[in-house]
Amino acid sequence: MDGIHNIEAASPNAMMLDQPEEEHISIVEPNTTDPEDVAEINADSAVPPRPLVTDYEAMRDLILPPLQEEPPILEDKVSTWEIQGFRAMNKKERGPVFQAGGYPWRILLFPHGNNSSDQCSIYLEHGYEPNDVPENWSCCVQFSLVLWNPNDPSIWFHHTAHHRFTKEESDWGFTRFLEARKMFNVAWENSNRPIVENDAANITAFVRVVEDETGVLWHNFNHYDSKKETGYVGLKNQGATCYLNSLLQSLYFTNAFRKAIYGIPTQQNESMDDSAYTLQRLFYQLQTSPVAVSTNELTKSFGWEQKHIFEQQDVQELSRKLMEQMENKMKGTESERVLPQMFSGEVKTYISCVNVPYESSRTEEFWDIQLNVSGQKNLLDSFQDYIQVERLEGQNQYAAGDDYGNQDADKGVIFLRFPDVLHLQLKRFEYDMMRDLMLKINDRYEFPEEFDASQFLSKDVDRSESWEYQLHGVLVHSGDLNAGHYYAFMKPEKEGWWYKYDDDKVTKATRREVLEENFGGPYKTNRGQLVQKKPEAMRPNSAYMLVYIRKSRLDKILCPVTAADAPAHLQRRFEEEHAAREAKRKEREEQHLYLGVKAITEVTFQAHGGTDLANFEATSDEPGAPRYYRFLRTAPVQEVVNWVANDLGLSPNRVRLWAMVNRQNKTIRPDQPVMDFTQTVEEAYSRATAHRDPALRVWVEVAEEVNADGVAVWPAYPGLPNGAVVKNDLILLFLKWFDVEAQCLKGVGHVYVSKEKKVEELFPIIMKKMGWEKLGSDEKLMLWEEIKPNMIDPLKSKITLKSAELQDGDIICFQRVTPEKKSRLGHGDKQSSDETAKSGDRYEDAREYYDFLLNKRTVSFRAHPSKCDGELYPAFDMVLNTKINYDKLCEKVGEKLGVDPTHFRFYTVNASSGNPRTHVKRGNQSLFSILSPPGYGPLNMNQMNNALYFEVLDMSLTELESKKTIKLTWVSEGISKEEQVDVLVAKNGQLEDLIESLVRKLKIPSEEEAGRIRVYETSNHKFYRELERSYPVISINDYTTVIAERVPAEDADVTRDEQNQYISCFHFQNEPSRGHGIPFKFLVKAGERFADTKRRLEARTGIKGKSFEKIKFAVVRRANFSRPQYLNDDDILWEVAQNSDDSLGLDHPDRSRTLRNGAGDLFLKG
Repeated sequence: MDGIHNIEAASPNAMMLDQPEEEHISIVEPNTTDPEDVAEINADSAVPPRPLVTDYEAMRDLILPPLQEEPPILEDKVSTWEIQGFRAMNKKERGPVFQAGGYPWRILLFPHGNNSSDQCSIYLEHGYEPNDVPENWSCCVQFSLVLWNPNDPSIWFHHTAHHRFTKEESDWGFTRFLEARKMFNVAWENSNRPIVENDAANITAFVRVVEDETGVLWHNFNHYDSKKETGYVGLKNQGATCYLNSLLQSLYFTNAFRKAIYGIPTQQNESMDDSAYTLQRLFYQLQTSPVAVSTNELTKSFGWEQKHIFEQQDVQELSRKLMEQMENKMKGTESERVLPQMFSGEVKTYISCVNVPYESSRTEEFWDIQLNVSGQKNLLDSFQDYIQVERLEGQNQYAAGDDYGNQDADKGVIFLRFPDVLHLQLKRFEYDMMRDLMLKINDRYEFPEEFDASQFLSKDVDRSESWEYQLHGVLVHSGDLNAGHYYAFMKPEKEGWWYKYDDDKVTKATRREVLEENFGGPYKTNRGQLVQKKPEAMRPNSAYMLVYIRKSRLDKILCPVTAADAPAHLQRRFEEEHAAREAKRKEREEQHLYLGVKAITEVTFQAHGGTDLANFEATSDEPGAPRYYRFLRTAPVQEVVNWVANDLGLSPNRVRLWAMVNRQNKTIRPDQPVMDFTQTVEEAYSRATAHRDPALRVWVEVAEEVNADGVAVWPAYPGLPNGAVVKNDLILLFLKWFDVEAQCLKGVGHVYVSKEKKVEELFPIIMKKMGWEKLGSDEKLMLWEEIKPNMIDPLKSKITLKSAELQDGDIICFQRVTPEKKSRLGHGDKQSSDETAKSGDRYEDAREYYDFLLNKRTVSFRAHPSKCDGELYPAFDMVLNTKINYDKLCEKVGEKLGVDPTHFRFYTVNASSGNPRTHVKRGNQSLFSILSPPGYGPLNMNQMNNALYFEVLDMSLTELESKKTIKLTWVSEGISKEEQVDVLVAKNGQLEDLIESLVRKLKIPSEEEAGRIRVYETSNHKFYRELERSYPVISINDYTTVIAERVPAEDADVTRDEQNQYISCFHFQNEPSRGHGIPFKFLVKAGERFADTKRRLEARTGIKGKSFEKIKFAVVRRANFSRPQYLNDDDILWEVAQNSDDSLGLDHPDRSRTLRNGAGDLFLKG
């Protein structure tokens, strides 16, 4: 190659920019190229001669190779800059301006290097003056810069690149164009002269301006606006939902489908759990939103959790389930038949005798067609393969009944009707038997823009209307089976542009991008006779789903859909939501102008049952929550007083605000009244020292008396006529009552008391406040000071308030006690934490109750979803002291549920999924350590600290630990009914013991009463082995699925020697590798026609009616696992399944929602 491989095409402005175009040139510069990359020359051809730089045509063919995007060429231009005194040039030089494509260009040269003194740097830049560049100007250019000896044009060196030049990215080229040591005084390779001779050199720019057909050729997509550029918006990717996005865009641009979805009646149920409503919302937003739309509402209505968002699902299955869901939503409406008419067709499976008039056939409805890619060149070949006729002759003759006997026959399928919108699923993923895994097929596979489908229809089908189809959409997968990306190409209108929908980005697309680039196969190689040693590079992207529309129905399917077609209630809802968002936006923008005020009133204090005067973090609907107001920061405090007074129904003259402050002990108490009503709210806020709340916190005092002029009389901090504030000896105290009988704290109110008074002088004040005439003869009042939540100190009655160090804002808690209780409580003595924790639900002592408040937690208890009956034991919440131990927790829950406390097992809860985690080991740990385990790590961080699952055991936990739990699936009614059950068996038991325990657990008839029970293991939905009755329980594999069933009546008399008459059966969907359901053993009878076998299978499986009729049966051989042999009614299963490892496959959709290998099957709930 004529350049250095690692030279970067770049701008001199040190930006993140493109790599240079690789050049496939037959001449390779020595010492710079990896030998593995050298191309071989065909033996029959000679090495082409190296052209002279002055031979522009030859040079262009050599140094400007075809571009992968194949854009149309607008103009080729060559310009040469002749340089004298190369080494004497300035650090930065520009060549003469020349025109190409109607725009000015020039060469930018750093002769001594750009940030690299050992290199020469050369770039191409546009020739506009800085202020003359047109707004939104861009030009796509492929160019090559050639440095050459002016005395010998055979001595040259070049680099090639392509770039989208814009006002922001004005230059592009090569910072490391050529090492300076190779330029001067050193003979250039295969010559005796240097490339720069006598300090002179020429630089020639070969410039090829190409057409930017789509407006995004080589675009970096910075500040790209899909709506502005295309008129359409994309869908946001939630994690791995690109497959969903591509399907949704395909359905959205099937306009008749969109209109049908709008027609689903949702006005009576605008629920975000309704997938029809959320799909309507999604389509409406795609139609009206200026930015990419989120699919969160839709996936939530499907019932998908976070884990489903990061699992890529099968698009065909998703499409079918979504169609089925919407079809159900349309039942009973005018649109009931719209979807089947639009998307469903009919195909006939037949066996037709060649020589006699006898045919067996079955007609089925289809919503999409799966076509083979492997071994096929194009779409039409796949259709021919699909309807290929197999001749049954010789030993394989068809049994045509008693009238005709065995006959030569043709077996195949033929289409009876194609839908208006034809969904074709290309089987790009197939099972590789040798590797035992699914692989992506990257072979080249072509599909046309138009094709005539009539050639694949039965000859009896009406052809009066054309069956020609036009390509409408191409859904693409890029990557391999394990990691890939999905996007779609759609043609929204009958005539017009194609567009690429790549998640949130929408761009115009060329016909080549839609077709050629998605055929798959190897990349195109450059022309010439070079043969690469390395294997061909395969395209990672290829079409996997095609959408065709019948040409005669294009106007019907692509009918105009406007915003007015959306349901009126939907439009109103979005207008309301838009107005709400605008109001919130305005509120956020103006938020800095406002300040919140949280006010404690007498009413909120009385409703507050916790520590301090209020919980400032409480929400407005909680009892005791402070009232919240919002004022301009510049508003005077008087305005706050007026507003609060009006809210309380009082005169502003009777209201005074006290500023709340954070004390050093982390409590929040009133400090002093706000006396200056002219100051602003912000000034009052800033004067409240050490505040941690973004709002001004106040206590609202209401005057109990006024003077003759209606002015409030305040006991403390009265304002004098001259504006001065005087502090007297009265202190403000708040009173709380611990109601022993009700087991709660109640705010009583506030009092002013002289600090010189004794504590016992508070007694009559409290009696009056409470309306108590007198205490009982054996009762006393006990007083405590609430210093902080974990410091509740008793007050001695004989000391003064001053000696007790009481001050404004302190809280006194009181309670009534009898002498016996007082003696038992030990007034003045502190209980140990253990004693507090051991106490029951009733607290006799305020300090005990405060300790409970400090450690209480509301814990949610839920029955284990798979191990406990949620209907028998409904969920409940309990307020518990986190100091209690495991046994005490069992007692509390047992008392609540009426269950023996020894029969509980608890499970912690995963914070992300809400699912049960491991069970809690019994021990002496506290509830706090159970909910919040000590230590710091991912496991502990991902645990909910306020919830537990519980399991009610059939025995004590101690007995349980001596047994083994067998996870078993009990199947009944054939295999149509499954019941998951955990069976406990002694670890030294046998299978017999397991069966006996199962009978007791399920309360089903014993084997003597209803017949023998057999137990077998399955793996990956395939039958593995039947277990012997004496099999030890301890050896049952934990990694297989254990199934138990009642032995069918027809199997009851089969002896051990006749076991080879059984065939293993399993369920799959489309591909045998996609197993599901419960596998089973089935008795095969010699000479039985499969029509009769199916009747037995219906009884054996318990699948009835239409569900059974939709099942297709196939013999699946291990040697050819990916190509099942489907059976007809006249086949003999005994003869078709001749090998011991042959299986009978039941091909039908998987409708289960069970968890497999930790990942959920695709399901749509809404």
